[in-house]
This record gives sequence, C-alpha cells and structure tokens, in this order.
Amino acid sequence: MKTIRLALAQVNTTVGDLEGNAELILRFLREAEEAGADLVCFPELVLCGYPPEDLLLKVDFLAENMMAVERLAAEVRDTPAIVGSLHFDGDLFNAAAVLHRGKVVAWYHKNFLPNYGVFDEARYFAPGEEGLVLVIGGVRVGITVCEDIWYPGGPLEKEVAYGGADLVVNISSSPFQRGKQSLRERMLYARASDNWVILAYVNAIGGQDELVFDGGSMIVHPDGSRIASAPRFLEYLLICDVDTAGLAGKRLTTPLHRYARRGALRGTTRVLSVGGQRGWPDGERPFLSEYDVAEQGEEEEEILQAIILGLRDYVRKNGFEDVVVGLSGGVDSSLVATLATMALGEERVHGVFMPSRYTSGLSREGAVRLARALGIEMEEYPIDGILESYLREAGPSLRGEGESLAMENLQARIRGNILMGISNARGWLVLATGNKSELSMGYCTLYGDMAGGFAVIKDLLKRDVYRLCRYINDREKREVIPEPVISREPTAELHEGQKDSDSLPPYEVLDPVLQDYIEEGLSVEEMAQKGYDRELVNQVVRRVDANEYKRRQAPVGIKITPRAFGRDWRLPISGHRPFSSRKLQV
Repeated sequence: MKTIRLALAQVNTTVGDLEGNAELILRFLREAEEAGADLVCFPELVLCGYPPEDLLLKVDFLAENMMAVERLAAEVRDTPAIVGSLHFDGDLFNAAAVLHRGKVVAWYHKNFLPNYGVFDEARYFAPGEEGLVLVIGGVRVGITVCEDIWYPGGPLEKEVAYGGADLVVNISSSPFQRGKQSLRERMLYARASDNWVILAYVNAIGGQDELVFDGGSMIVHPDGSRIASAPRFLEYLLICDVDTAGLAGKRLTTPLHRYARRGALRGTTRVLSVGGQRGWPDGERPFLSEYDVAEQGEEEEEILQAIILGLRDYVRKNGFEDVVVGLSGGVDSSLVATLATMALGEERVHGVFMPSRYTSGLSREGAVRLARALGIEMEEYPIDGILESYLREAGPSLRGEGESLAMENLQARIRGNILMGISNARGWLVLATGNKSELSMGYCTLYGDMAGGFAVIKDLLKRDVYRLCRYINDREKREVIPEPVISREPTAELHEGQKDSDSLPPYEVLDPVLQDYIEEGLSVEEMAQKGYDRELVNQVVRRVDANEYKRRQAPVGIKITPRAFGRDWRLPISGHRPFSSRKLQV
C-alpha cells in the first residue's frame, strides 16, 4: 500500500487573536502527532481568523501575522503542518504555509479569489499562479485553498498533471448556508473524479459576526466513495490512513492527462520533499481501517445548529456573559429565547415582558409558559405609565397625519429603551427578535423592536420561524414553545385588534414572493410568469426596495440563506427605484 496518515483539524479560531489561534493550532498538532500523523492540515487563514476584512489594510497587523507564522513554525517538529495564513512580501496573499522542523519551508498562494456574495478577496489579495506538491514518504500531496477547487481547471489540475499528485488537500473557510454541504460534496466528487485524485477537504468551524463556519471536513475518493468525514458544527480532528496506490495508472486514460500532454495547461508546479512517514518501534504501523463518517442531518437540524453556534460564538467572542430578550408572547421572541437557551444555558438568558393596554391575556400566558418551559427568569415592566407620561409631556409633537403610526412606534421604542437600559446597567446583550419577512417589508420600528446587539433570526422568513418552532418541539419531545403561541394569528398588539395581515399580505402568500425576489433574484416579470399576482409582486418589490434604509441600521444577524441581508445584499439607499415610494417611514 502507498499510504499517508492524514490529519484534518477543523478548529474554531477568533479573528485577530494571533496568539490564541496559534495555541489552538499547536494543541491539535500535538494530538495529531501522538496519533502518528504524517501530515496535519488546518483551515484557510486559520492563524489570523477568517474573514479578517479591513484588518488586512493595517500594516502592523500584517507584520504581526508574519512574526506569528515564524513563532508557530519554530514549534513544529517532525510532522509537517499545512497552516492557512497571510503571506505578505510586498504583495499580500491568502496562503498556505508549510511548516516543518522549525521553519516555513514553502508557501502556496491561493489562485482563485472569490469576489461575490460575502467574499471580498480581490479587495485585499493578489492571486497566486503556481501549484505546489509535497512529497511525504513517497506520497505526492497537492495543496489548494478553498475557491481553487470550486471550478474545473486551476492549480488542482496542474498539481495532478505536472506534479503527479495522488492526494490534493484543500484548506477552506467556507461559510454555512442552507443546503450548502450537499453542494460541497457534489463539487468534491466532481473534482476528484475528473482528475482521478483523492481530495481531502478541511473546513473551519465557528461563528464570526454574521457568518457561521460549519466544518464537515471530508476525504473523498475518485470512485465516488467517501473515505471519511468529520461532524459539522464541532471542533474535530479527523485522522485517516489514505491509500493512494493505483491512482496514477488509472489517470493515464483521463481527459486531463491527454490535455496536459498537449501542453494545454499553463503555469508551473513546484515539487518539494518534506518529512516522511514516522517510524514505529515494532515495525510497520497498523493501517487504520475504520474511519469516522458523519451523516448529513435534516435541514431544520442544520439551521438549528448553525444558529446555536453563531449565537454562542458571537456572545463569547465579544465578551458577553448573559443575554436579554423582550418576550411578547409571540412566536418570534419565543423562538429567539429558546435558541438562546439552547446556545447558552438557562441561567444566562433573561426574559422581559412589557405589556401595554393592548396586550392580550393570551400573550401573557404565552410568555409565562415559555419562560417556565425554558427555565429562564422573566421580569415584567408595564409600559402604559411611561406611554402616558410621553403623551402628557410631548403629546403635541405626536400630532399630524401619521399620528396613529407615531403612537404605535412610540410603544415599540419604549420597549426598546427598557431593554437597552437593562443592557447598559447589567451588561447583558440585547437579542433582537425580528425575522426576514418583517425586515424585508419594513414592518419593524427603528430604535424599537429593531434595537439590539444581535439579530438571531434575521435571515429566517416567517414560515421558517414556524417550521423551526415545531421542529424544536418535536426534537425535544415536549412543548418548549407553547402551541397557542405557534398557532395564534400574528400580531404586534400596538392597537386594539391589530393583526399583521392588516399591513402585510398573509405570510403564506408573502414569503414565496420574498424568497424568489431576494434569494433567487427573480424579476417582477419572472415572478408574474410563475403565477404570482402581478399587483402583489409590485407591492412587495416596492416595499422591499423602499426599506433598505431600515435594514442598514439593523443589528448583524446569522446568515442562513444564499442571500442574507448584510454582506450578501448591498443596495443603495438613495436612488431611483421604479416601484418604490420615496416617502420613508420609520
């Protein structure tokens, strides 16, 4: 057998924490060494954390990163390590550093720089041009970084064709979105099959602002089988003996080989001998024949785990201990409180119920039952007295054509002020409870229900909120979120008898249009051709476009869908919109 013992370390690092990240890398490296690994691989930009964004424009940060690489290399012994790092040598590269026996023995520079969606790599990095193949104990290992393998061509093909790689490692920091793991697997199998090479993919895990990295590292064979895979949403060290025998012979008949022989591939590939298989005192080491193979979970479960990880890391990495949620007795705040409790534990989640004259008994019962089911404390602060004092002292300022709207928004802002006051006094992070349907349509109040430091369900449409609530109850085999909260008609309870459907189309009608417009990018005409009512579509598009100014002021929230508000969605606030009213309401 022509084997290599490969270790893939999916780790949770913090952007900018060079020292802490290096300590984490070394801990996983030592564990891999003890297991007899021949090569240890870490995710993309693991040393500085991903994405570092405009830290990359600070020269001091680049210099500190380069010194940190050297210090880390000094701690590496006989087992080589591939570590994602910045490489600054006049130009700045997103790179893989090969560390071995106290030195940085080679750099590989990422060839393909994504510049779409949440990615801005062309803003910061220069593209690499070369491939790099390491020879370790007779096994040839190519190196790629994330985007390098997402499309045919590029360094992978050069490393296989010119460097003779039988195994190609891809170090990634690929952020989560709903359904993306299946897409990754299909891509990996396609690249492996096209080039008849084993692919080892190591991904980061952890939350970083609105992004969540979900791990799911794996090793796939060109015959379409999955050799091994790591669980998602957990730090994990995947160790696997990879047998590369026979791959080179089968590759002679592939289109890539014939293509390369004609000289059609351009660029160079370096080949470098590094280390070797580690000796064992009792002769040949045993071949690891059983591997970890993690299975793909349900879509609701992956969304749940992504939110839990993203929220937990946002709280931890920003130095908070506790969070506070305004409980209304409605489905959105109930879900947010539940997710927070699952992420942080009941002792670190605090509910606040702020009833008014319009708050129903059903809302009170829902909030009380939820708090009891979660085991969290709930304080109560009625707002009618505060509202009366506003009207007494500043009533004339609220008169005008928008008087009714002003009164509704004033109640939301009173509640927001109470929550922010609690946050200031006690140091708790306020969790905003708005969903994507509301943010899309501007059905939310600036400095009111939009107040908060983190928007947990910002990227869930209302229908997804309901779906996740029911999934959690089924998963926990108990009524965590009270059924009356889920089944009641949605209402903000800001005036007598108010319902969401007074201001919005029913969510079962609205949400498919929002998904097609925001996430799928369909035009009005394309949506009308799908059978949507054209006037409804025009109304929805008009309101989505007109409320960009609100979304710019919303807290950051976890990305779940292919196009979330935030880094994915960058529309101008000012400008001509054919379907938009120019009068902004707050």
